Amino acid sequence: MIASTPVARWSWARDDETSDPLTCCLRDVLAAYAVLAEHRFATGEPVVRVSVTEAGRANSFLFQGRLTAGSPGPKAAVPMAGQVRAALRAGGIGAVDGFVECPGTVVVNAEGEEARLEGLFQLSASSFAGFAGVELATHTDVWLAHDLMGRPQPEIHAANAPRLSALLRELSEVLGSETDPDDPTCFARPTGTGAENFFDEDGRAADVWGSFEVPTRYDVFVHAPGFGRIGYRRTVRGEVRCVPVRDGRGGLLGHLWASDAEGAASFEPRDVGDDAVYRAGLVWLERLRAAHDRGLSPSAALAELAAWPDEDGAGRAGPSAEARTIPLAVLREQAKATQW
Repeated sequence: MIASTPVARWSWARDDETSDPLTCCLRDVLAAYAVLAEHRFATGEPVVRVSVTEAGRANSFLFQGRLTAGSPGPKAAVPMAGQVRAALRAGGIGAVDGFVECPGTVVVNAEGEEARLEGLFQLSASSFAGFAGVELATHTDVWLAHDLMGRPQPEIHAANAPRLSALLRELSEVLGSETDPDDPTCFARPTGTGAENFFDEDGRAADVWGSFEVPTRYDVFVHAPGFGRIGYRRTVRGEVRCVPVRDGRGGLLGHLWASDAEGAASFEPRDVGDDAVYRAGLVWLERLRAAHDRGLSPSAALAELAAWPDEDGAGRAGPSAEARTIPLAVLREQAKATQW
């Protein structure tokens, strides 16, 4: 299972005496990436998102961009640093940050099947004022003895947890610093060798998916970004016009709804805890945002989107004949039984 926020984080920190924060940061992030690659937790050429702030001005950037290293490993840091320096604006270098998404391979079921997961790890490095740090985060539960819903997964844990432990140990050696497990997240308790589940008072593994992930996912469908100022509103007090959205097999994904009276439109997912439903809902939110930016009223957006074909796994809205008017609160109550 993959959560919206990190399941666990670990970090490594040390003093840096090179007086070159740019090369230090890039060397650390590329050296760490090489270790992940050796353990099959990262594949391909690392694409590093680099930012350099101006000394004394944290909101002033001398450089922001993405750079591709020809190969993983610290040797690529020097030419990459040269690329950044060639593009720097004038000013003294303050903090340097590097970030890499790491797709990797893990066992994903009891049969031992392996799969490549995008964003298996998020790797970041920072260097500032003689300090250097690296952080590793993961959004998946394949390292845990129980999944995020509290269900035992002994085969998955046995296959993946020792690999994570070996990774953390080698990162400590390469980075020259002890592994520091971060504070517990909503989902797990990081340790120096991996991560552990939370348990309820009765001794059963906690269902942190239902307690934390489902509400986090659902929030995006009821609250517009920018404190409700960007795009259509995503909640109303009264009635809405809605149409069902179904996948290619006819299964209900949710409802697309709109209200001209309150300037609102959104997608109400049938089961936001289901990855396919969640991803489909995000696609519909993006489509609604685009319709808003083109100046369409909520009802006009609903009519337009109802005619779209099934693309990007988002399903297809039902014909106008299936449209109905219903209080939004009732529509949400109908979905809540499967969401929570």
